[in-house]
Amino acid sequence: MFLFKLLRRAISFLLLLVIVIPVFALGKTWYAANNPTVRNGEVIAVLGAAQLDGRPGLVLEARLTEAKRIYDVGLAKKIITVGGGAPGDRTTEAAAGRIWLMQNGVKYADIKAVEVGRDTLSSTKAYAAEMRDQKIKNVIIVTDPFHCLRSMTMANDRGLIATCSPVQSGPNTLEKSGFKYLIREAGAYLAYITLGRRGVQISDRLPSDNILNKVTP
Repeated sequence: MFLFKLLRRAISFLLLLVIVIPVFALGKTWYAANNPTVRNGEVIAVLGAAQLDGRPGLVLEARLTEAKRIYDVGLAKKIITVGGGAPGDRTTEAAAGRIWLMQNGVKYADIKAVEVGRDTLSSTKAYAAEMRDQKIKNVIIVTDPFHCLRSMTMANDRGLIATCSPVQSGPNTLEKSGFKYLIREAGAYLAYITLGRRGVQISDRLPSDNILNKVTP
């Protein structure tokens, strides 16, 4: 009888974890997207997204637009664009971002293109290394709303002090983001804090050109 009660309690506890942990991740991801806190930083980091022959796609252009907006209001004086290129690309996401920013009035000297990274973690490692070289720590990450939590977590884990300024235009604004994006980001966040922090890297770069591929690098 005692063993039966113990087994029942163990099963109940496991079921509780199966329910509570994903709900916690969903809630935390949703809260970060809906309650962004942005303070002055030393640099703005624009996370990469698809580009076509040097022309930013809609997701990347929305991120660049937000980066320029907070640069113009003086939240940070420097911008880092980050992101590598796909096989066969003539340029990179970071280079395409830098060109767009210069064409839209940002000084060349204020932009650094870090042409590395095909997923969030590798991109974060790349711009974090650049920031260490510059001896700066305060970063404003520009990305999509539901991507903010995971992006900030990865940056903070690398010794940075991160806030997130989510996009206000484009296909991945809070109003236009679907529940699939929230579920995917909550799952990716859980994967990172349980496996990624232990050295198991799971890329979030999807090869197919569908809505999920548009939401995050």
